[in-house]
Amino acid sequence: MKSLAVLAALAIAAPLVTTPLGSASAAEPINLNVRTSRDLAELCGVNPKEAAADAKINFCHGFAQGAVDVYLQTAGNKKAFCFPSPAPRRTQTMNEFVAWVRALPDHQKLGATQGLFQFLGERFPCKG
Repeated sequence: MKSLAVLAALAIAAPLVTTPLGSASAAEPINLNVRTSRDLAELCGVNPKEAAADAKINFCHGFAQGAVDVYLQTAGNKKAFCFPSPAPRRTQTMNEFVAWVRALPDHQKLGATQGLFQFLGERFPCKG
């Protein structure tokens, strides 16, 4: 679990989005922070027409993928969730996560990785 905390801290602290130098339509850099499941769901469930929507969705997906990768590498044989083969599409899974978080206020208060892993455990339980 220590690795998950390190991953979460790195993801929160990382500078995220800048436009390449020399771009004709340089956007202002934004800082995105994720502490709770609600924070993560808000980024994943952003209106695509909202300012910086691509950056928010990319951050959400990157955060989730990084957290899952580290967890699966360190969990050993006792995993909280098991993806089927073939694995589901990340976009579909994260949209389901957004609905799960929005469905119950208690889900919104969970830590970002805690909520993500609880959702994944309910959605993709390990069999046997």
